[in-house]
Amino acid sequence: MNLGTILASEFWQSIGESLANLWQQTGVFQGTDWRNYVMILISFILFYLAIVKKFEPLLLLPIAFGMFIVNIPGAYGVLFGTKGYIVTDTLSNTEVARGTAEELAKYFNMNFDGLAAAMKEGFTVTLSGVPYTFAAEQLSLSSETVIRDFGLFYYIYKGVDWVIFPPIIFLGIGCMTDFGPLIANPKSMFIGAAAQLGIFVTFFGALCLLGFTPMESGAIAIIGGADGPTAIYVTKKLAEDLLPAIAISAYSYMALIPIIQKPIMRLLTTDKERRIKMKQLRTVSKLEKIIFPIAVSLVVGLLLPDAMPLLGMLMLGNLLKESGVTARLSDTASNGLMNTVTIFLGVMVGSKAIGATFLAWSTIKIIILGLLAFCLGTTGGLLCAKLMNRISGGQINPLIGSAGVSAVPMAARISQDVGREYDPDNHLLMHAMGPNVAGVIGSAIAAGVLLAVCPLL
Repeated sequence: MNLGTILASEFWQSIGESLANLWQQTGVFQGTDWRNYVMILISFILFYLAIVKKFEPLLLLPIAFGMFIVNIPGAYGVLFGTKGYIVTDTLSNTEVARGTAEELAKYFNMNFDGLAAAMKEGFTVTLSGVPYTFAAEQLSLSSETVIRDFGLFYYIYKGVDWVIFPPIIFLGIGCMTDFGPLIANPKSMFIGAAAQLGIFVTFFGALCLLGFTPMESGAIAIIGGADGPTAIYVTKKLAEDLLPAIAISAYSYMALIPIIQKPIMRLLTTDKERRIKMKQLRTVSKLEKIIFPIAVSLVVGLLLPDAMPLLGMLMLGNLLKESGVTARLSDTASNGLMNTVTIFLGVMVGSKAIGATFLAWSTIKIIILGLLAFCLGTTGGLLCAKLMNRISGGQINPLIGSAGVSAVPMAARISQDVGREYDPDNHLLMHAMGPNVAGVIGSAIAAGVLLAVCPLL
């Protein structure tokens, strides 16, 4: 065989090996879990709802894209990093090893399930030619997490992991929200309080009937507030393992408010009640608007300090807006900063909807409980508004009760839309904003209650 033939043979062999390696790196080669493809299909449905139906696209579109991109086979490792486990010596609090299940099995020379069992009973193993004996439960195995090759999403997710994004979102909401309707009609606070019914009914149901722990029950129940940032904040503090399911549920239900709330509103109100026109609200002075966020922060801070990270940022944002002397700060918080964090938060929420973990019965139970909590919250607000209508002699349109959940201003807009379906000249938006703002405050207070109580149960 001449030299040319040998070189040609080596060349084509090298090309073949390169193509084989390239094939093994493709998502098609790695994609063996059907659940990823189911989640991609679900993301397409969310794309449709966001783009075609325009259901809160600012929330739903980033969530859908995060869900879509992370479920592309092979993409997770690039976006987040390599997932695996960390083995720690509990006596010296030092790391013994880290790696994927396959890598740890090779390192300890036993299969992964056998390794987990051996750690509980104690075992002797030779590592790098040296024998080691470990007592029962001397070694601990972490839950599956990102251990190396940290990707872009790993670092962006720290905004959720370190609970940075939710308070910043509340800052932006405060800058964008007019508390005037609530100040002009303080009775709206009762509707906002009643709309927290879903949170507490679901909490006791999950705790007493379904066997969830107090911490898990509190995290699940907060979905009923229809407030994504609050749900993330509370879940991160109480039951971090449930964060993907709860965050997806909370944001999805917020985006799907038109589908969820309208049937409940029509069921619990009469045709006559929907046509009620409410009196115009009084004009609220600038001084009242400045005093309100300071007073609320002081009162709630003294009674419930756990609510301050969220409520305090909400009130700071509103004070920046109403003071009239920090226009640049208010504009930044309500536009550039708010939009940036919304993009990151939405994509990160969606990116945690991984097929292998999301399509599990435990996750489905949480989604169902979250929907129940949200429906009960809407029901509580509507029933309270109906009662107030009776007491006032028919002067309050019960439709504004559905706005008592925290989804601002989406829930208020739905009250307006349903009212105008029955009377095009009926304008309920500003009246609904009172309960809607009260719902934001109420959900933050409910979060504080859960954070204070759940660890003690």
